[in-house]
Amino acid sequence: MEYFGLIGSVALLIWLALRGVDIVFAALACSLVVILTNDLPVAKGVTEYFSFGPLGAFTFAGKFFLLFAAGAVFGRVMGESHAASSLAMALTRALGPQRTLLVTVLFCALLTYGGVVVFVVIFAMYPLGLRLIQEANIPKRLFCAAMALGAGTFTLTAIPGTPSIHNVISAVALKTDLFAGATLGLFGGTIMLVLGLWYLERQRKLSIANGEGFEPGPRDLIVDLDSSEYPRWQSACLPLVAVLGTIILPRLLSMTLSPETLQGEGALMDLLRFANSQPIVWPSIALFVGSVLAVILFKAVRNQGMMVMGRGAQDSIMPLINTAAVIGFGGVVTHTSGFEAFVSVILNSDLPPLLSLFGSVSLVSAITGSASGGLQIFMQTMAPAYLEMGIDSEVLHRIATMASGGFDSLPHCGAVVAMLTVTQLTHKQAYKDVGVVTVVIPVIATLSTMALSTVL
Repeated sequence: MEYFGLIGSVALLIWLALRGVDIVFAALACSLVVILTNDLPVAKGVTEYFSFGPLGAFTFAGKFFLLFAAGAVFGRVMGESHAASSLAMALTRALGPQRTLLVTVLFCALLTYGGVVVFVVIFAMYPLGLRLIQEANIPKRLFCAAMALGAGTFTLTAIPGTPSIHNVISAVALKTDLFAGATLGLFGGTIMLVLGLWYLERQRKLSIANGEGFEPGPRDLIVDLDSSEYPRWQSACLPLVAVLGTIILPRLLSMTLSPETLQGEGALMDLLRFANSQPIVWPSIALFVGSVLAVILFKAVRNQGMMVMGRGAQDSIMPLINTAAVIGFGGVVTHTSGFEAFVSVILNSDLPPLLSLFGSVSLVSAITGSASGGLQIFMQTMAPAYLEMGIDSEVLHRIATMASGGFDSLPHCGAVVAMLTVTQLTHKQAYKDVGVVTVVIPVIATLSTMALSTVL
């Protein structure tokens, strides 16, 4: 019964997600299934394991609220100021309408590497994307896959320095920094990007050959925006540059200054040490700096900056709660005898440590349907054992982070469900393309990176 309940709850969570059931309700319902079938204490299971334990939903929400809020505020300000649209249209003019999918990938990647939450990128990109893919006559399913590639793969797990939740979780747990395993990350990220773009272009040409083109959804409203209201793209870049510069500068200074200087006294050195020791707070500060700069620069939001930023903070609530609910489900799963048996089998297997690591993170992420949720559970329960096996902390950071971004994107993934809902597509229409760029290709990239790590 215990194993049936554990496997059945995961299958039920996937089925409910495919049916379009709210992920928060689905996570709660499936957590109750696990609790009842595994004879866990109901009160403790709901209030501790799911809600407030080390892997509880609200423990996670409290820890990462500032980062989610800062990313959502930045995304909202960039959207309502038309700075995001200005950047996208500039890319389109430079590359041509036939490269709309490439523009979508690069634009989404730029935003997520700047720290904008994936959910916010989806909402910000879709209205503009509708206009672009209509002009290029590209099927919406490929636009959906392009958003997934740009916003949900290499900039979240592979590229060093990204302030994504996944990179931050590993940095906090392993006491590394956001640039850990930089060479490995660049290698794996390049594979994800190149293979993803090759697949999208191949599918675009096939769609032309098959006579498939753009078809608007029932709720799509395509507005012909007046580009004269956009700020110049050079100005639109400044908030992004401010965010990335604020995040990267402390790292660069730490690499160039001598150890004696770094240990010195003074306000500047104190600030530098603070920045390098705060993987959650410092990226959040960087995002708020970018938001304030955008409000100052762009007249479209200058007179209502506080209102726009307030709406951005509201944008962060549902992504945070959705992610936290799935993590809470995983927190319940970790208290079952089946999960303990799984951990024991994996850790005591004869598999090479890196391959065992990949299997552990992948399976937990698949169970929870969340890269951040699976990675958080892995770091709390299994990462210390792999450090004891002799895996370098920076290698562990990068490989585990990349591995979490593969099988997390199964049909019950909250981000996948949200993206399909926003684009008004069904799993049947769009998931094949999304699955290739967010599951198949990241798995190939991670395995290739693991092979590279053994020879470096």
